[in-house]
Amino acid sequence: MSSSRDFPPDEPPFLAAAFGRPAARTPVWFMRQAGRSLPEYRAVRGPGSILDAIARPETAAEITMQPVRRHGVDAAVLYSDIVVPVHAVGFGIDVAPGTGPVAENPLRSAADLERLRPLEPADVDYVAATVDILTHELPPMVPLLAFAGAPFTLASYLIEGAPSRTYRHTKALMQTDEVLWHAVLDRLAGSAIEFISVQLAHGARAFQLFDSWAGSLSDADYQRFVLPHSTRVFSELAERHPNVPGIHFGIGCDHLLESMHNAGPQVLGLDWRTSIQAARRRIDPDLVVQGNLDPALVLAGREPALAGAEAVLADNAGHPGHIFNLGHGVQPDSNPEVLTAVVDRVHEITARHGTGNDLLGA
Repeated sequence: MSSSRDFPPDEPPFLAAAFGRPAARTPVWFMRQAGRSLPEYRAVRGPGSILDAIARPETAAEITMQPVRRHGVDAAVLYSDIVVPVHAVGFGIDVAPGTGPVAENPLRSAADLERLRPLEPADVDYVAATVDILTHELPPMVPLLAFAGAPFTLASYLIEGAPSRTYRHTKALMQTDEVLWHAVLDRLAGSAIEFISVQLAHGARAFQLFDSWAGSLSDADYQRFVLPHSTRVFSELAERHPNVPGIHFGIGCDHLLESMHNAGPQVLGLDWRTSIQAARRRIDPDLVVQGNLDPALVLAGREPALAGAEAVLADNAGHPGHIFNLGHGVQPDSNPEVLTAVVDRVHEITARHGTGNDLLGA
């Protein structure tokens, strides 16, 4: 039985949990916590594309810090976007307000691949500058979390030209030109590796690979067309940056959990559809997980959100390998006060009981 005394006092709770070690409390952070719902974000972001704000290091660092100050979260996630690397190499993509990533000339042929040159660190020097600022400004116990889009999800945006519900062109390319498909994902895997590596080299201490739309695939197609490339990302980053935990996350991926875990992440992100205990029964009793409060409960108000947070903690049953998060990102119309209340409740419960097997009477 672990207790609140069975942890190194100088280890950030986020990093302890990522490695399945007892921490002072269950760590909390929220996907899309930097920006979106915060009025202070809207006050400093300025006009234009989100990519313009990301390219201003002082602005991007300030936005990254805002949820740490307001909510007291245990990790800061870099204010960035998954299309930053492909935008930086001049492919021709932007983020349209209310729509998402849009490419006027989608990637549909081998000739289009030429516009997707390999990413070099100098292409994202402004991201490195942002990370440099944050490593000096963040509290020592609040690590910075790097991230990148996974090869499949990024490919879907480039090939479709916009967000899609059917992934018509993406799946067509998969099935009709497998050579080009793997060439595209190979290029995007290399981009993700370089982008995350830049962030880690400048002081980020963990990373998340977002494969948001992988759930649109069958497990057989995922294993054939996607898994080798995601595995490469985790493998090469582990070689370059040993002992840096990586998180793998997708939406609607219950049928892919085993395959996504086989890609090699230290932490498996769960959306709200999959229970924590079910994932551990299927994969490993000591599986380290992240998640998984339904974001809709935050929209429903303080009491539903707090009840949902307590249910997530009960589902985790005191396992030290748990990073509390939403099962997807913060919605723009979320009430920031509800998010702060969730952080406080998780900290209150888990600090009182510790993060070992004594939590919630387990």
